[in-house]
Amino acid sequence: MSVFVFTLIIFIGSYFAGLLGSLTGLGGGFVIIPLLTLVLRVDIHYAIGASLVSVIATSSGSAAAYVKEGITNIRLGMFLEIATTAGAMVGALIAVYIPTNFIAILFGVILITSAIMSLRKKAEHISREKSKLAEKLKLNSSFPTANGPVAYSVKNVGGGFFMMLFAGVISGLLGIGSGALKVLAMDTIMRIPFKVSTTTSNFMIGVTAAASAVVYLQRGYIDPGLSMPVAIGVLLGALSGSKILVHTTSSGWLRWVFAIVVTFLASQMIYNGFIGKI
Repeated sequence: MSVFVFTLIIFIGSYFAGLLGSLTGLGGGFVIIPLLTLVLRVDIHYAIGASLVSVIATSSGSAAAYVKEGITNIRLGMFLEIATTAGAMVGALIAVYIPTNFIAILFGVILITSAIMSLRKKAEHISREKSKLAEKLKLNSSFPTANGPVAYSVKNVGGGFFMMLFAGVISGLLGIGSGALKVLAMDTIMRIPFKVSTTTSNFMIGVTAAASAVVYLQRGYIDPGLSMPVAIGVLLGALSGSKILVHTTSSGWLRWVFAIVVTFLASQMIYNGFIGKI
């Protein structure tokens, strides 16, 4: 296979990964790593490095729009980034010493978990129960709605912080934004409105990925020839997905498509991990 054909396949695959990731809100890294490792037989460490670069690119673009709209809780995001960046550094450091087949199996398990989470019903809950730690750190905020700003309170700050440590480790280890785990921490543990948790998670993903990417860059696992078509493809796919999403009345079918694709990819990653092909 020539370099041109190889790059073209990566670009097209990354475009559809970004498109699917944007439509479902969970990012393109879930598709990119299986594409590179299973289809193109790229070493999983280089695939993770390329995925991290694409996560930084897409997160930076979409996060700015949500911050401008006033939905993102910036203060909460910056506080939780202490945990995610620390976890991401740990995950990236230990990734080099963990067998690649174990990483593939773990990646598959996280994929299936994310697919299940993408199908669950998101109940919008507004918590007004005061937390002393949240008040001390000034984490409580409000977000705009059609009927005006809605105030909310943050609960279980400590529990959410430790969950973010785990999300950071997974991000650094697997090269994904771990958006599903971040949303789980904020939505379920900290009881933040779903719209705020998803946008704040998006704001944090790029910073978490950047912390991991530094370690992968130092280890020589970020290849410009691989990362460039991945980052450009995912970014263009994400932009296309955001435009499609505006004109889509229901996103239920999108989540089913995502769940089916991801479950298939996850099963392949787990299978290849067990037989030692990765």
